[in-house]
Amino acid sequence: MTTHIARLADLAARVGDELATSDWLTIDQTRIDRFADATGDHQWIHVDPVRAAAGPFGATVAHGFLTLSLLPWFFEHGFVVDDVRMGLNYGLNKVRFPAVVPVGSRLRARFKLLAYEPLEGGAQLLVEATIERDGAAKPVCVAESLTRQFV
Repeated sequence: MTTHIARLADLAARVGDELATSDWLTIDQTRIDRFADATGDHQWIHVDPVRAAAGPFGATVAHGFLTLSLLPWFFEHGFVVDDVRMGLNYGLNKVRFPAVVPVGSRLRARFKLLAYEPLEGGAQLLVEATIERDGAAKPVCVAESLTRQFV
């Protein structure tokens, strides 16, 4: 369930807080294959279920960059700021992939606000996104997402 935050300005007082947790998303082989086609990364650990079954992970695994590319979905299904009319991706800091994502995994993201910087007509947000795999001890991705939000 998406968390609603009434006003962008309200986030100035929430630096250091966990803002929301997204819904779960299942990573299937079709999504992995489509990402491989879009990026040209057809390494067997991603796209060859037979070979991957005998490999180090026992199944195909999602590309790390596929997991990272799902940040917009996780944000949309995590929280929305009601008075924001437009947001722009400004970049990323400190991206890590501590664990793999086997095909069939369920993922969700937790969002923590690290910084809020007022801008003319909006604010720049630094949000730590920790993407978790259902039942796993380690996150599969931790990234600092920098966005500019405008009201």
